[in-house]
Amino acid sequence: MLYTAYEMQRSWLNAASTWASVGAELLSNPALPFGYSGLGPVMASALEVFAHASAPYGKPAFDIETVTVDGRVHPVTEAIVMHRPFGNLLRFTHPGLPADAPRLLIVAPMSGHFATLLRGTVARMIERCEVYITDWADAKMVPLEAGRFDLDDYIDYVVSYLEHIGPGAHMLAVCQPSVPALAATALMNAQKHPARPLSLTMMGGPVDTREAPTSVNDMAMQRPIEWFRHTVIATVPLQYPGAGRRVYPGFLQLAGFMSMNLGNHMLSHYHMFKHLVAGADEDAEATKAFYDEYRAVCDMDADYYLQTVQEVFQRQSLAKGEFMHRGTRIDLGAIRDTALLAVEGERDDISGIGQTKAALKLATGLAEARKKYLLAPDVGHYGIFNGSKWRDHIAPVLEDWIQRHDKARLKAAA
Repeated sequence: MLYTAYEMQRSWLNAASTWASVGAELLSNPALPFGYSGLGPVMASALEVFAHASAPYGKPAFDIETVTVDGRVHPVTEAIVMHRPFGNLLRFTHPGLPADAPRLLIVAPMSGHFATLLRGTVARMIERCEVYITDWADAKMVPLEAGRFDLDDYIDYVVSYLEHIGPGAHMLAVCQPSVPALAATALMNAQKHPARPLSLTMMGGPVDTREAPTSVNDMAMQRPIEWFRHTVIATVPLQYPGAGRRVYPGFLQLAGFMSMNLGNHMLSHYHMFKHLVAGADEDAEATKAFYDEYRAVCDMDADYYLQTVQEVFQRQSLAKGEFMHRGTRIDLGAIRDTALLAVEGERDDISGIGQTKAALKLATGLAEARKKYLLAPDVGHYGIFNGSKWRDHIAPVLEDWIQRHDKARLKAAA
């Protein structure tokens, strides 16, 4: 009923958004005298803000057409290189890359947003690396016959992606996937898997949420798992391919995202309104572009969501050495061949300082020379992987880390 009620409301808002957009265009039309009055631009701007806020948002495109390296512009090629029901593997490359360029798998979060949230991450790393990224599916679009998907499946998908890329790849996990990526790395190291990554970089990930718990961690700890099962899980309605699948709907996730910083979001839209009234279209478009991405959300399979809440946030089972993957206990001490880099933001209000760094302490079998920690000053959660501080200060550290261990691989192979 919850999902059906939302769909009815969304249909009404879609119509309201269309009418508001038409009204804004009419009031802004220079052929109409009302647009020259003081009230005209104000009303047009208000309608445009409403139209944008209530418009439907589908899956965005990466749209990375070119990359500039050392002053030269190269066309970027995007391709699907592996099809899976719950997530494809995408590859980004360009003709300026050398034949022995490092190969980097970026593991995107399955936490409500599409992989395009990491567009800035991909665009920066494609300069020096052949980049692969996990393009997770919207669960409401996955038919029931594709089966279930949980945290164990997520780890299996990561392993299969690394197998497809081949030996000698590097891996970057942004936020939530730091846990399954670290588990997959430990599993592959224990098995001496030939495709185990040379390096794993974890950015703002909840490896051990006992360290500096945030409001997100507190919410998970204050309620039993049955509360989540009965409160935030819904059934996909009939109009979608995944009809009947139990999911954590994207619209509920977005409501949670917005409520965490509601004042900031309201202020952003107020500033967008003022920019439109003043004719500062570029500033208004920048805000629109951010929310076009931020409000594009997808559903998560209920099994995956509930297992993540229980194992990662309530039990901290990986950090305690108690996490089981298909009957096998994941031992982080088994990591001996994969170099680890932990990156945290000083102002991160999603994953507190120390939660990602904990992975370095837990990897007891790894030499200290193969561990590195970076605390990015004055950087929030989103700024770890996007924006100017990511591009200018964090990405160079990551590139250097990758190059350092990639050169060691090439030297050993020579």
